Amino acid sequence: MTLSFFNTLTRQVELFKPIHPGQVSLYTCGPTVYNYAHIGNLRTYIFEDILRRALERFGFKVSHVMNITDVGHLESDADAGDDKMALASKREHKSPWEIARYYEDAFFKDCAALNLVKPTLVCRATEHIAEMQAMVSKLIDKGYAYVVDGNVYFRISKFADYAKLSKRNLSELLEGARVDVDNRKESPLDFVLWFSQSKFPNQIMKWESPWGTGFPGWHIECSAMASKYLGEHIDIHCGGVDHISVHHSNEIAQSEGCFGHPWVNTWMHGEFLVLDKAKMSKSSGNFLTLKSLEEQGFEPLHYRYFCLGAHYRSQLFFSFEALQGAKNAFESLKNRVISWKLDPQKGAHPEKAADYLKRFNEALANDLDMPIALSILWEMLKDTSLGGKAQLDLMRQFDQILGLGVDNFEKAELSPEQLALVQKREEARADKDWAKADELRKELLGLGICLKDTQTGTDWYLSY
Repeated sequence: MTLSFFNTLTRQVELFKPIHPGQVSLYTCGPTVYNYAHIGNLRTYIFEDILRRALERFGFKVSHVMNITDVGHLESDADAGDDKMALASKREHKSPWEIARYYEDAFFKDCAALNLVKPTLVCRATEHIAEMQAMVSKLIDKGYAYVVDGNVYFRISKFADYAKLSKRNLSELLEGARVDVDNRKESPLDFVLWFSQSKFPNQIMKWESPWGTGFPGWHIECSAMASKYLGEHIDIHCGGVDHISVHHSNEIAQSEGCFGHPWVNTWMHGEFLVLDKAKMSKSSGNFLTLKSLEEQGFEPLHYRYFCLGAHYRSQLFFSFEALQGAKNAFESLKNRVISWKLDPQKGAHPEKAADYLKRFNEALANDLDMPIALSILWEMLKDTSLGGKAQLDLMRQFDQILGLGVDNFEKAELSPEQLALVQKREEARADKDWAKADELRKELLGLGICLKDTQTGTDWYLSY
């Protein structure tokens, strides 16, 4: 079985073939660490986690690199607005370095809560200034970049294929460009590789460079760090759809201008999480964090399950009602798994188990079709002919992709009143008062509590 992915570059689902057999180089755009990640950001990281798990399921060794943007990201992708790190520094009365480390730690705590596999390597922009400057120098030498008053700009007119990722013509991009007037630019679409003259004369995060003391543009960070750790030719580059027209188009231009050949084979982008028909963003005020969801009684894995219900290339409309539905489904799944652990009966149809796994993998191989994979999961959950042991074995294999933490599922905690009913039933059984024991079993079942009698006592799980 082979993997196929939708390639944003070609707008087609393509058979995945790595540059080097058995190995995959994967680069994913990481967070700008000036605030907590919102749940829209986290949806993209969940998609990338599924991709990583799928590649490993199909036998590839994955080198996964993620950047941390801790300098140089302005409010607008088009070199306008304030530096996000500087804004956070003023807001919280901390140094940009303190801000960066605090929100980087918060981000990875969210990732751990969502069961995201940590990248092979995480690299910070502030620790790779030399690599960025070397790349900028090479672009100047090759005529792709020019210097004006200490600022270095990429010359879009020099790179003929600038719109190959966005599929938009340059006149359309010019008309839609939301840029502040910068008279130093040859064209409004040219973008900054290095700022020495900016509107932030007192910015703390600055470095010496051949063009003046300043800081890098956002786009050069990813190209420099990705190529340092993954080489000049990469298998897969991921991010959100909002990066296609500017950030990733700029990455391609500067990277291919520097290297002189195609840079990334497959571009994959996750769609927006949508609140009230407006994309999730911090600037618009539609800003929910994982902590926000927990304050409403949801667990991080409820949100992960919610995200699995939509294809990564489809917009996902968020509401607390929809999240409640995902929570109910997750808890039902969890209780079934617990019941299998308590009663691992063998079934009589091993060939059916193999077919479920095959169909699950086929859905995964078809551009990570998780909605179909989940439908196969639920079909399997309801197939009692498999027996609890086979169902549990399958669930564990599915969970290598789903990342729901099946092996950590434990029986529910009961209230003191519920535990008292279980104890009364135990006493009735000890007295051989079977009628009373049956009455108490029914009472507990009415409370959603199923009992399982074992040699060591009575276990329980919630009904579904």
